[in-house]
Amino acid sequence: MIIAVDGPAAAGKGTLARALARHYHFHFLDTGSLYRMVGFAVLATGGDPRDEAAALKAAQTLKPESAHNEDLRGEEVGEAASIVAANLKVREALLGFQRQFAAKRPGAVLDGRDIGTVVCPDAEAKIFVTAAPEVRARRRHQELAERGLAPSFDSVFADILARDERDRRRVHAPLIPAADAYVLETSRMTREQALAAAIAFVEQRRKK
Repeated sequence: MIIAVDGPAAAGKGTLARALARHYHFHFLDTGSLYRMVGFAVLATGGDPRDEAAALKAAQTLKPESAHNEDLRGEEVGEAASIVAANLKVREALLGFQRQFAAKRPGAVLDGRDIGTVVCPDAEAKIFVTAAPEVRARRRHQELAERGLAPSFDSVFADILARDERDRRRVHAPLIPAADAYVLETSRMTREQALAAAIAFVEQRRKK
């Protein structure tokens, strides 16, 4: 079984997807980390994430073990990831890896921006996690503060809005819910409530 979890930045999809994977004892893949790895690799060589050739080279030479690098969670890397994710050749280079992972038994949970629409359009359960931009910015700001980083709330909020706009407007695999996705609005939900709602939806899909 494949569970696709999509949504904008800081919506809580990663936390939810990991919890679902633990609940069902499925494999888990944070596909956003793949794009962060590409963005980080470009930045590490002094390159520009907008350089399509440099981004493609980074995607083709990706080392999965670097997914645990703490530097991937920085705001600069997140910005670079959003930029390289708009590169069609980069997306194509990473598509095969993601689909191969999704085929793992007994099942897999993938979280990202286009899992239900592009990577795994035949996924049995598709969840689109979202929340108001202000709520997502507050969550991200708190997360950064807990890691000892201190950007202003206004800068985090502006970054969230910019990434939303770029993700929605990109020509290839724009950020939109799949037609058959369950839209889970988490602005007023705790993590436990969001997980319970997601499990209830997945159980409905499993019965079908």
